[in-house]
Amino acid sequence: MQKQSYTLKALADIVDAELVGDAGIEIEGLATLQNAGPQQLSFLANPAYAKYLASTAAGAVIVGKNNAEDYAGNKLIHDNPYLAYAKLSQLWSARTQCSHSEPQIHDAAIVSKEAEIGAGVIIGAGTVVEAGVRIADGVAIGPNCTLGKDCVLGEGSLLHAGVTLYHGVSLGKRCILHSGVVLGSDGFGFAPADDGWLKIEQLGGVIIEDDVEIGANTTVDRGALDNTIIRKGVILDNQIQVAHNVIIGENTAIAACSAIAGSTTIGRNCIVGGASGIAGHLTIGDGVHITAMTMVIKSLPEAGVYSSGTGVQPNEKWRKSIARLRQLDKMAARLKALEQRVKDA
Repeated sequence: MQKQSYTLKALADIVDAELVGDAGIEIEGLATLQNAGPQQLSFLANPAYAKYLASTAAGAVIVGKNNAEDYAGNKLIHDNPYLAYAKLSQLWSARTQCSHSEPQIHDAAIVSKEAEIGAGVIIGAGTVVEAGVRIADGVAIGPNCTLGKDCVLGEGSLLHAGVTLYHGVSLGKRCILHSGVVLGSDGFGFAPADDGWLKIEQLGGVIIEDDVEIGANTTVDRGALDNTIIRKGVILDNQIQVAHNVIIGENTAIAACSAIAGSTTIGRNCIVGGASGIAGHLTIGDGVHITAMTMVIKSLPEAGVYSSGTGVQPNEKWRKSIARLRQLDKMAARLKALEQRVKDA
């Protein structure tokens, strides 16, 4: 693949940055301040890395106005250097380059004659497309994916290798599903019976709206009766479990290894830290930030930052803290008795 290069002026125009220095220098990629070379662009978003400005070999650096005077080389001055970096990263994405590939359906793909395939679609080797599937224009599907009966894929979406969509899953426009994603598997629904458990058939579906990205090996279960819904702009990290009938609001971000139990609704613009657990049938309001490894067992209707658990300590101190924790009930009873005695006096 031919290496893409852009003049610094062209990059400045893309992100609407103020350019200081050589506008004609050719930039061939992005790199960190520590590792960038003369044909690479770097950025400073975290003040902790400002110490590398003096030694970086980058051809140019994206800096904020508050750091502009700290760097004497070629620079792009932007109000939000991290956002500018994010926009420019898309220029060198392998996905972006592949979007110009010739559309093709691999000879080793199995595509039902009853499927509808749009223009410019790519389908990789070993992928199975069942009857009733509708694939919109510009969709790219990697090898060894499975698209169950009556699935719908929106325009410009990308499925990496090994993605599985059970029957009746609806995927919006410009979505990205990473390898191992499973959409539409059965929710964990069973009724207790005299001789064990009776399976409850999961009759709902999964709706993924536009511009959603789902990380590797994340699972979204289909609804029991109504649909499981992931609203537009949501980003899900790797290895997340989203149970049946969960609804996740617009632009919410959930980090790796989190689990959301059934029928919980999460609002818009929320952040859920890694390895968090959210119990079922709860309501999480808009703008809630849940820090890593938090266990949520009640609804959080108000915006704010919520945490649970204890911070790391040396083992000896932790053991003492746990010992004190186990004594809280007795201490509370003694305190209540003392308060009563004071009140009686």
